[in-house]
Amino acid sequence: MDSTLPFHKRRFLGIKIEELAVFIVFYLFWAFAYHAAITINSRAWNEGETSLLDLGAFMNSVGLDYILKAILTYPIWWLLIRKLKKWSYVRKILLHFILLPLFVVVWQQVYYLVSDVLGYGHLGGVARVWDIYIPALFYTLQFGIIHSYNYYLENQQKIRLEGELRTAALKSELSALKAQLNPHFLYNIFNTISASVPPENEKTRHLIAELSDLFRYQLKASQVEKVPLREELEFVNKYLRLEKERFQERLQIQIIVYDELMEELVPPMLLQPLVENSVKHGLSSLIEGGEIAIKIFKMDKKLHFEISDTGIGIADKDLVFEKGIGLTNTKLRLEKMYQSTLNLSDNMPKGLKISFAI
Repeated sequence: MDSTLPFHKRRFLGIKIEELAVFIVFYLFWAFAYHAAITINSRAWNEGETSLLDLGAFMNSVGLDYILKAILTYPIWWLLIRKLKKWSYVRKILLHFILLPLFVVVWQQVYYLVSDVLGYGHLGGVARVWDIYIPALFYTLQFGIIHSYNYYLENQQKIRLEGELRTAALKSELSALKAQLNPHFLYNIFNTISASVPPENEKTRHLIAELSDLFRYQLKASQVEKVPLREELEFVNKYLRLEKERFQERLQIQIIVYDELMEELVPPMLLQPLVENSVKHGLSSLIEGGEIAIKIFKMDKKLHFEISDTGIGIADKDLVFEKGIGLTNTKLRLEKMYQSTLNLSDNMPKGLKISFAI
């Protein structure tokens, strides 16, 4: 648990602190309710033919009962909510038909075994059927609540994402409109500057032409949905060549992609913000510079992208999307278009690796 995070964002075992508190209160409520039921019916139990080994020990065993239920609940919660979070609710419900009896049987056997060791009482004979019915009912109730709450969170996230996308789309449309007010004016300026450069400065002419191509591609990106991967990589190469003029030998570039993938369609301006992030935040502050590597491959009918650098890396990856505009916009585009997301991890031996699939 990271104590530097705000309280509402702190987690324990992957669960938010306030959610864990509600979870504990839920268990305490049912434990006390069970205690109350035992107390109310204690006279009937004492007067009847069926008696418990010891009422006090039996009441104490209720704490053991719900502690075991909580312990067994956690791995099932982790499996359904974390590991299989992309599964549909229909598939998760079908999985419960396996997990529910497993939960009941494991709980009952462990509970009886520990109760016998500690000298606590538990139901016996035909009354043991209640230790099947009640745990099964409790399992159904708690996971009904968990799934309902998780569905609510997903729906809230979807609403928030749609709002952010609408805002981002509006900003993009305004930027595109501004860029299209008089693009020929900028092209003419580039040509004028290039023409004014003395012939012996051919390298400067070339850099101006590269810059003009970058602007032209950005303008195109605001008008089309997708472009061939070849065009996107050409744009990224031009950008990196301009950066290399600034960094010289401090910037090393490696691009690995098979030729047969070059005509795959991708959203324009998908890679450049990620590459720019690596240059600006990863390598620029290092005296010795470093390397940026772009690897693209196809697996399971999806294009996989990896952008890695040997820069300073990022310690708190959870806060990146709250600060970086380029990363945040790319993340939103991937979620909206492909239901995918950006994965940030440490590069070896140092630096940051950004990966995603579309």
